[in-house]
Amino acid sequence: MNKITFIGAYDKTDFLLYVAKILTLLGKKVLIVDATIMQKAKYVVPVIHPTKTYITEFEEIDVAVGFQDFDEIRVYLGLNSVEEIQYDYCIIDVDTFDGYSNFGCQEAIKNYFVTSFDVYSLKKGLEALSGIEEKIQLTKILFSRDMLQEEDEYLEFLAMSCNIEWEKEKIYLPFDRGDQSVIIVNQRTAKINFRNLSAQYKDGLIFLTEGILEKEGIGGGEIRKAVRKIEKGA
Repeated sequence: MNKITFIGAYDKTDFLLYVAKILTLLGKKVLIVDATIMQKAKYVVPVIHPTKTYITEFEEIDVAVGFQDFDEIRVYLGLNSVEEIQYDYCIIDVDTFDGYSNFGCQEAIKNYFVTSFDVYSLKKGLEALSGIEEKIQLTKILFSRDMLQEEDEYLEFLAMSCNIEWEKEKIYLPFDRGDQSVIIVNQRTAKINFRNLSAQYKDGLIFLTEGILEKEGIGGGEIRKAVRKIEKGA
């Protein structure tokens, strides 16, 4: 199982569902673990009988809520402590150092730092990295209206005390009211559809998915086909 970690205080739930949806259309079995304090997935992802901890299926994606670590997930799935959890990719949403540590995110094949440029998202997101002793390689996913160089420089200034090695590539996503409207409609209808998302938002999803799948030889063309299927309601 390949772990992919998305770190930060910025709201990532819907974005991660969209990434996972693309992966499922490419034939991957995907688990999203919401290890955040607020556990927004509990409210966004429909479930018939929610309990303190549960795994539910949504749009062919499995979503785990309320678990403290993978051992608890194994118990839930009826596995012993050494059995492999059978997913191709596990997307882990964390906003604390405890979440990062408890789910073994240091073993992730990719680590992403997700933020907008309001001070709370920046400082609270970086707080989750403050306890990490080993050097961590992070790719930035930046939600911004203007995408200014000054914003990126301010992030790197705040992160100077963290043990971070930033990847050269960055993923910019627009802070766009139109995209937010699409996300809200998807939440209300309990569906994932990309039809009215901005081209920039979809390009960001495609670029990110390419990075995740780079070792599998799945390129942008196949990923774009998957995105078009989702646009058509596949």
